[in-house]
Amino acid sequence: MREDKIGGFNERLSSQAEARRALLEKFKPKPTVQAEILETRAQRKAREIEEVRAKRAADKEAARLKAEADKEAARLALANNEEAQLELKRQDRKDRKAQAKAEARAKREAKSAQRRS
Repeated sequence: MREDKIGGFNERLSSQAEARRALLEKFKPKPTVQAEILETRAQRKAREIEEVRAKRAADKEAARLKAEADKEAARLALANNEEAQLELKRQDRKDRKAQAKAEARAKREAKSAQRRS
């Protein structure tokens, strides 16, 4: 046998032993990586629910602030608009006259009802 191509008996035995050791090394238990903070499923679910609630509350507060700012801007725009101010005065006057008219009508009806009885 030619030793230069195939290799010697001892070389084959050593490479076989190495292969066996490598194969056995795969089956040895490896050290596990432990989480620093162990969190149970219930704790994780509670944390996620709390995060969702906090996000929704923040969104709701932002929407409320935006609506408040829009309302204030509309009020300022109305206050600065002279035509709108005149219209508000006219409407107020119309409301007062309608109320006075309704009171007079009620008074007349009460007086009429008193005469009939």
